[in-house]
Amino acid sequence: MTTGKGASGRGSRDLKVKVKTAKGRKLSSTLWLERQLNDPYVARAKREGYRGRAAFKILELDDKYGFLKPGARVVDLGCAPGGWCQVAVARVNSLGERKGKPVGRIIGVDLQEVSPIPGAEIHQLDFLDEGAEARVKEWLGGPADVVMSDMAPSASGNRQVDHLRIIALCDAAAEFAFDVLTEGGTFVAKVLAGGAEAELQARLKRAFTKVVNVKPPASRSDSSEKFVVATGFRGRPDTPADPREAAQG
Repeated sequence: MTTGKGASGRGSRDLKVKVKTAKGRKLSSTLWLERQLNDPYVARAKREGYRGRAAFKILELDDKYGFLKPGARVVDLGCAPGGWCQVAVARVNSLGERKGKPVGRIIGVDLQEVSPIPGAEIHQLDFLDEGAEARVKEWLGGPADVVMSDMAPSASGNRQVDHLRIIALCDAAAEFAFDVLTEGGTFVAKVLAGGAEAELQARLKRAFTKVVNVKPPASRSDSSEKFVVATGFRGRPDTPADPREAAQG
């Protein structure tokens, strides 16, 4: 590994780390490692004790839309490695460290085991399992104020296939949210731009008062990821608001 010229300490210019291609290492792996070493969010996550750079995505989204309020009940789907839960702990005051503020509650669920996070309750659970919604509401002690998801399926290498997979995963997360959110609640989830999300967006717009798509600064510029933030939950989009509509249908 080399840092190039100019390492004599003159000035405060940041030096880009170059990674030599090791024997047996693919070029793609070398480029990924080089990107990680030069990513300011990766360095910042280490300094501030977050489990990954993704923590800054939810920080930036909450800074803009303010859904992680003290006292909120939050569900983090696919929570591993736990960065989003770490952010939520401080923001909803689940440890009760902000005196005089309501104390929130956080439930993180994931298929894999996740190391404990002070202030969050972590469960190894497939949110697609039958009855998962009821179990989560029981753990929360009621409906959720926020359902958030940074989930993404394993990359296939095919951009369109990956897009369809993550839209399907986001759609499943939205279905889960419809069952556990309280009125006025918020749904936040990662999607990939690609054109197949129109139906999901339409359903969210029927279920929430406001739906926006945003790419936070912490998302890499070369990534097609964006986040949908849906606020003001009104109820399942497939449930008629007027009983007379159901009778007519």
